[in-house]
Amino acid sequence: MAFSFNKLVGVVPTTIFNVSTLKSLHLQSNSLSGRLASSGDVRLPNLEELHLWGNNFSGTIPSFIFNASKLSKLALEENSFSGFIPNTFGNLRNLKWLGLNDNYLTSSTPKLRFLSSLSNCKYLEYFGFYNNPLGGILPRAIGNLSQSMEDFRMHNCNISGGIPEEIGNLTNLIAIYLGGNNLNGSIPIAVGKLQKLQLLSLEDNQLEGSIPDDLCRLAALFELDSGGNKLDGFVPACFGNLTNLRNLYLGSNKLTSIPSTLWNLKDILYLDLSSNFFTGPLPSEIGNLKVLVQVDLSMNNFSDVIPTTIGGLKDLQYLFLEYNRLQGSIPDSIGDLINLKSLNLSNNNLSGTIPISLEKLLDLKDINVSFNKLEGEIPNKGPFRNFSTESFEGNELLCGMPNLQVPPCRTRIHHTSRKNDLLIGIVLPLSTIFMMAVILFILRYRKRGKPLPNDANMPRISNQRRFTYLEIFQATNGFSENNLIGRGGFGSVYKARIQDGMEVAVKVFDLQYGRAFKSFDIECDMIKRIRHRNIIKIISSCSSDDFKALVLEYMPHGSLEKCLYSSNYILDIFQRLNIMIDVASALEYLHFGYSVPIIHCDLKPSNVLLDDNMVAHLSDFGMAKPLLKEDQSLTQTQTLATIGYMAPEYGREGQVSTNGDVYSFGIMLMETFTRKKPTDEIFFGDMTLKHWVNDLLPISVMEIVDANLLSQKDEHFTTKGQCVSFIFNLAMKCTVESPEQRINAKEIVTRLLKIRDSLLKNVKR
Repeated sequence: MAFSFNKLVGVVPTTIFNVSTLKSLHLQSNSLSGRLASSGDVRLPNLEELHLWGNNFSGTIPSFIFNASKLSKLALEENSFSGFIPNTFGNLRNLKWLGLNDNYLTSSTPKLRFLSSLSNCKYLEYFGFYNNPLGGILPRAIGNLSQSMEDFRMHNCNISGGIPEEIGNLTNLIAIYLGGNNLNGSIPIAVGKLQKLQLLSLEDNQLEGSIPDDLCRLAALFELDSGGNKLDGFVPACFGNLTNLRNLYLGSNKLTSIPSTLWNLKDILYLDLSSNFFTGPLPSEIGNLKVLVQVDLSMNNFSDVIPTTIGGLKDLQYLFLEYNRLQGSIPDSIGDLINLKSLNLSNNNLSGTIPISLEKLLDLKDINVSFNKLEGEIPNKGPFRNFSTESFEGNELLCGMPNLQVPPCRTRIHHTSRKNDLLIGIVLPLSTIFMMAVILFILRYRKRGKPLPNDANMPRISNQRRFTYLEIFQATNGFSENNLIGRGGFGSVYKARIQDGMEVAVKVFDLQYGRAFKSFDIECDMIKRIRHRNIIKIISSCSSDDFKALVLEYMPHGSLEKCLYSSNYILDIFQRLNIMIDVASALEYLHFGYSVPIIHCDLKPSNVLLDDNMVAHLSDFGMAKPLLKEDQSLTQTQTLATIGYMAPEYGREGQVSTNGDVYSFGIMLMETFTRKKPTDEIFFGDMTLKHWVNDLLPISVMEIVDANLLSQKDEHFTTKGQCVSFIFNLAMKCTVESPEQRINAKEIVTRLLKIRDSLLKNVKR
C-alpha cells in the first residue's frame, strides 16, 4: 500500500503511521509542522519508502522509524528536526538512500558515532547530511561505510580535523561533498584510489600543503572544487591529462604556479584561479579553451598585456581579471566574445581607449574598467547605454556622456595662425588681470589675521577642485546643529550643499584633541593609497593651521548602526547580508588588493555608511595602519580601537594585524544579525556577545537571531534559519582566540557570497 499527499497543512495525525501494510508514504513538500510521534510501539514492518522532506517538522527524529526494518529510502531533509542523531540507523539494514540535510541536527559525541552505526547498512548508496550544525571530527570508521556508497554529502556541517585516509576504501564513490567545514591537514593521497570519482568538493576549509599529484589518477573527474583553503605550491602539471574535467575551482588559496599543460583542457567550462599568488603574463594559450564559459583570474599578480587570443573564446560569458598588474590596451578582440555577460578589468594598469568593438556585445550586462589609466571617449551604443559611473571611475582621462560623471569629449579644432594671434591677444591680458586679483585677495585675507585655507600644507587628495573655509562655512549654514549628522572620534560630520547643488558630508576635525592632527594626516594619506567601490570617497579637503576638514561623499541612509537600531525601518535578511558582503569586500581590498596591506583598526557599524542603493561604504581611516611587509604585525602603545569590537591581542598587547580586523568584522557580523551591541547590558562579567552566540547557537538559532529576521510563519523559515546559522558559524571563525587560526578576508567574501547564492536560489525576494 502506498500513500501520497499534496497541499497538506498542519499536524500529521499519528494514526497514519499505524497502517501495518504501508509500503510507501509521501508527505514531501507540504506545509506540515509539529513533532512526529516518537513512540517505539509504532510498527511499520512493510514500509520501504518514507518521504517527509520539505516540511517544517520539528523535535527529534522519531524513534518509530527505526522499527521499519525494510526501509530502503528515508527522506527527512529540509525540515526543522533538531537534537542528537540517533546511533540506531544501523538497524535499517536495507537502507539505500538517507537524506537528513537542511535540519538542525547535532552529534552526541565529537567522533560522530552515528557514522559508525551506518556501517551496518551494507546497501547504502546515498548519504546526505549537509547543512546541519553537526560539529565533531570525521572518524576513521568512515572507511567502513557501504562499498555501495556513491554519493557522500557532509558539507556545511562545522566538522573539523583531518580527512581520514580510510576514505579511499569507498571505491565506488562518485561524489564527495565536504566543503564549508573546518577541515585541516592535507588532501589525503588515498583519494587517488577512487577511480570512479566524478566530483570532489573540498572548498572553504582550512586544508594546507600542496595539491597531491595522486588526484591526476581520477580519470573520470568532472569537477574539482578546492577553493577557499590554504593550499600552496604548484597546480600539478598532470592536471592537463584530466580530459573529463569541466569545472576547476582553486580560488582563494596560496598557489604560486600554473603549469602550461593546464591550457590543454580544451573541454573545460569553468576555471577559477582567483585570489592566489600567480605571477607573470597571461599565456596566449588561454585561447585553446574554446568552450570556456567562465574564467576568474582576479586578485593575483599577473602582469604584461591581455593576450588577443582571448577573443577566440566564443562561448565565454564571464571574464574576471580585476586586481592584477595588467598593462597595455584592452584588446579589440574582446569585442568578438559575443556571449559575454560580465567583464571586470578593474584595478589594473591598463591604458589606451575602451575599444568601440565592445558595443557589439549585446548580452553584456555588467562591465567594470574602473581604476586603470584609460583615456578617450567611453562608447555610448549597445550595452553602454545602461552602464553607470561606477563602471568607469578612477580613469581621469576618460570623457563621455554627462550621466557618467566624466568630462564631455571635445572635438579637435584646427586653428589658423590668425586665430592663435587673436587668442593670445585676448587671453593673455585677461590671465594677467585674473592673477592680480588672486594676489590681492590673498593679501587681503591674510591681513585679517586668518590663515589661508587650502594652502601648500594641505595634502593632495585628488584632481577635484579645492573648497575654501568660507565655502564650507556657508555650505553647512555656519556649522549649524540642523546640519549635524553625527559626532565621534576626533570631530563632527555635517551635511552640506555646495554651490553646484551637490550634497556632500563635511568631516570637521576638533583640533583641541592633539590626536586629531595625526588622524587627519592619516586619512589623507590613506585615501591616496586606496580606491574601492565599498570605501568612502573623499572629494576634497580644507587644511590650515587652525582648521582641518574632509569633504566626503554624502550617504543618505547614514550608518549601519543608525539603520540597524532604527524604530522606523527594519533591514531585512538580504539587506544585512549584502551590507556585510560589501564591508568584507572592502576589507579584502585593504588586506590583499594593494602592494602594502592596510589595517583599518576600527571596524564597527557606525563606520559603515549606506548610500542611496543601500550599498555599504567603509569609512573613518583615522586609525588605519599600513604594514611594511606581508604577514607582519605592528605594536602600538596606545589602545584606540572601540571596546567590544577590539581583538583580544590588541587590547592586551597593542598588537595590530589584519587578523585583528577580521575579529572586529566577526563581532560586527554577530551584531548585524542579532541586533545586539557588544556593550549591551545583558553582557557583563565573562559573558560577551561572542560567548553568548557560541553558547546558544547549538541549541537554536532562534535564541540569538534578531526576531525581525525569522518567523516560523514564514514559508522560507527553514532556509533563512540555515542561512543565519551559517553566518553565525562564519562569525565564530572570525573571532577565534588565536589570531593565526582566524580565516582571512578573502575567505570571508567567498563564504558570504555562497551563503547569499544559496539563499537567493531558494527564496524569492
